[in-house]
Amino acid sequence: MRNMFTVSKKLQDLPPYLFLEIDKAKRKARAEGRDIIDLGVGDPDSPTPEHIIEKLYQAAREPANHRYALDQGMPVLRKAISDWYQRRFNVRLDPETEILPLIGSKEGIAHFPLAFLNEGDYSLVPDPCYPPYKGGTILAGGKPYLMSLKAENAFLPDLKKIPLGIRRKAKMMYINYPNNPTSAVAEKKFYEDIVSFSVKNKTIVISDLAYSEMAYDGYRPSSFLEIEGSREVGIEFHSLSKTYNMTGWRVGWACGNAKLIQALAKVKSNIDSGIFSAVQLAGIAALEGPQHYVVDMCNLYQQRRDTLITGLKSIGWDIKPPKATFYVWIKIPRKTDSIKFAALLLEKANIVVTPGVGFGKNGEGYIRMALTVPKERLQEAVWRLKKIL
Repeated sequence: MRNMFTVSKKLQDLPPYLFLEIDKAKRKARAEGRDIIDLGVGDPDSPTPEHIIEKLYQAAREPANHRYALDQGMPVLRKAISDWYQRRFNVRLDPETEILPLIGSKEGIAHFPLAFLNEGDYSLVPDPCYPPYKGGTILAGGKPYLMSLKAENAFLPDLKKIPLGIRRKAKMMYINYPNNPTSAVAEKKFYEDIVSFSVKNKTIVISDLAYSEMAYDGYRPSSFLEIEGSREVGIEFHSLSKTYNMTGWRVGWACGNAKLIQALAKVKSNIDSGIFSAVQLAGIAALEGPQHYVVDMCNLYQQRRDTLITGLKSIGWDIKPPKATFYVWIKIPRKTDSIKFAALLLEKANIVVTPGVGFGKNGEGYIRMALTVPKERLQEAVWRLKKIL
C-alpha cells in the first residue's frame, strides 16, 4: 500500500543539513545549563549599523512599502548595487539586465540550478563546500561531481583532474573564494583559468563572493567579474549578510551575464514575490552609507583571529592564519573523525565547532571554528581545549 507521506527521491538524496544538527545539540546542552562557547555556525555577533536600522524603521512606517515588492527588485537598489561594484571592483554592471536582488544569496544559489539543469545533468561542486551548492543541484534533478579541495593545492580545485567525460556533461561549476569552510583565497590567475575552462567546455560559472569584504593584513579579494570574458560565461552572488552584520535581514543579489540573470529571475517569479521593500531601502543605506563599519568589522575579526591562532599554537596545533572570512579551518590534531572530535569538544569542553565532513567527504580530518565570539571567550576556549587534550 502506498504511503502518502513518503518524501520525494530528491529529498531523500539530500544529506542532513549540518547546521540544523549542530543547533539541536547546542540547544540540548544549553537546556542542561552548560556554559557553551559557540564557534559553530558563522553568524556575526555584532549588531547591524544603526543608520541601516533607522532606515528600515522609517521605510517600514510608509504604507507604500507594505505591498508586494517587484520581483526584479527596486530600480534604486539595483543602481546602488551597480555603483558599489563599480567602486569596489571597477566592474560596470547594467542595473536593468545584469543585477537581480535576492532574498539572501543562499536562495539564489540554491534556485539557480532549476534554471539550467535537466534530470541527470552534472554540476561541478567543490568538496568541501557550502551545502546549498550540492543541495541545489540535487533538488534540480542534477548530479554533483565533487572537485576535491586539498591543502596541497591551496584548497583550489585541480581542473585537470576532472575527467573529460564529466567536463562534456557538466552544465555548471561552483566556485567560492574567499572560501567557506576552508577560508582559502584565490588570485586572478585562478579566475583566468576558470574562464578558459568554461569557454572550452561550455560550462556556466557560479561565483559565490559572500566574504569579499572580510579580509585581513591588507589583503583585498578580487571578483570573478573582474576577469576578461567572465561576463560571457558566469554569474556572481553577493550578500549584505556578513559585510554589514545583516544575516537575518535576507538581502543579497546575483549579477553578471544577462541571460543567466534573466533565467534566474524567471525561476524566482514562480517561487517568491521579492524582498520586503523596506529591507531593500535599508540595503541601499548599507551600500551608500558610511563604510567605516566594514573596516571596524575586519579589525575586530583580525584581532579575534590572532587571539585564537596564538592560543592554538601555544597548545601545539599547527595552523596558518587565514587571509579572509571569519572561519579558521583546522586539521584535527589526533587520529579520529571530525564528527567524533566535535562531539568530544562539546561533551568535555562545552565548545561547539563544525565537523569538516559536514561540508563534504574531503572535509574529513578537519573542524571549522567561527570567530563570532569575543576575544575573552576565544581565550577561554583555548584554555578548555588545553585542559581536555
